Amino acid sequence: MAAKPGERKLQILQTIAEMLEDPAGEKVTTALLAAKLDVSEAALYRHFASKAQMYEGLIEFIENGIFSVMNQISVDEESGLRQVELMVATTLRFAQKNRGLTRVLIGDALVFENPRLLVRINQLHDRIEATLKQALRIAVTQGRLPAERDVSAHAAILANYVIGRWHRFVKSGFKSDPLDQWPQQWALLQR
Repeated sequence: MAAKPGERKLQILQTIAEMLEDPAGEKVTTALLAAKLDVSEAALYRHFASKAQMYEGLIEFIENGIFSVMNQISVDEESGLRQVELMVATTLRFAQKNRGLTRVLIGDALVFENPRLLVRINQLHDRIEATLKQALRIAVTQGRLPAERDVSAHAAILANYVIGRWHRFVKSGFKSDPLDQWPQQWALLQR
């Protein structure tokens, strides 16, 4: 029995994510993807207009995964500083559990793909930073951080920390756990 269109799209995206988990980091081509799925390349294009659209589907999945949790944290947690801690940990945990998607998050998997994909990833990074900045503002308002705190600079440092941990995870062949020494590092980052 053939898979329904929505199921096949999901299967294609899951297969790309699995292929990206290879520490060797080979480029995912439509030919390799089709072979892995045991379909023709033309069959892939029945579900996605282009390879870029496949990667956009992965980016949407990443955005939904990260920001649904971050939004829930901002609703459930009163403390702005605790929000920041949980949000940063969420981004690191997402990478830990989604190795292939982390290659998308750092742009590694998007090299030689449509330039708009890197723009989209950069927007995702900016959105993470903006979300952290908002939580830091709350922490300042609550008196948990000094009133003179430059929340823009602090949010940028935290976002760069996350991106750096993602990079290290990918470049180590997924051996350098993004959450390694997290409690000790958070103690330094929250100051």
